[in-house]
Amino acid sequence: MAHYTVFETALGSFGIAWTDQGVKATNLPEATGQATANRLAQRAQADTGEPPQDIKRAMAAISDLLDGKDADLSFIVCDDAELTALERRIHALARAIPIGQTRTYGDIATELGDKQLSRVVGRAMGSNPYPVIVPCHRVMGADGKLTGFSAHGGVKTKLRLLEIEKASMGQEGGLFDHLPLAAKPDG
Repeated sequence: MAHYTVFETALGSFGIAWTDQGVKATNLPEATGQATANRLAQRAQADTGEPPQDIKRAMAAISDLLDGKDADLSFIVCDDAELTALERRIHALARAIPIGQTRTYGDIATELGDKQLSRVVGRAMGSNPYPVIVPCHRVMGADGKLTGFSAHGGVKTKLRLLEIEKASMGQEGGLFDHLPLAAKPDG
């Protein structure tokens, strides 16, 4: 049986669903807290519930990360029984991307041993049930191109997450440091 709850973060109402095996799904904020709850309940086939201690700890770490703190989410266990072995490997590689850094789909495909798997990596990131825990927002298209992002707000949400993490793509400073203040994504 899966349960979920919605909690407030710097980005808005964030949802988390869990089973006895771990986090089943997360949901970045939708337009309203109720919309977040509805989407997560449907995706995770879950009912509301009181989170156990390990989920409360995960919620606190996610909140810290979204507040711009250097939070470690590696302790969070995901219930990945519905994923393929390849998707598990792709998620593990994405989870290894440090805060503030990015990789391309091709980088991850190369780490898997076959650059031709770039599209497979893209599909795995696009269907990622654990946004933020598996930081699909840190994975870009070729040459750092921003590609679609399946969360509410699309690429704008992806940019906001990268801005919070002070992301860079190999250059000194943050990903957005070269932009005038008014041009920076701010919600």
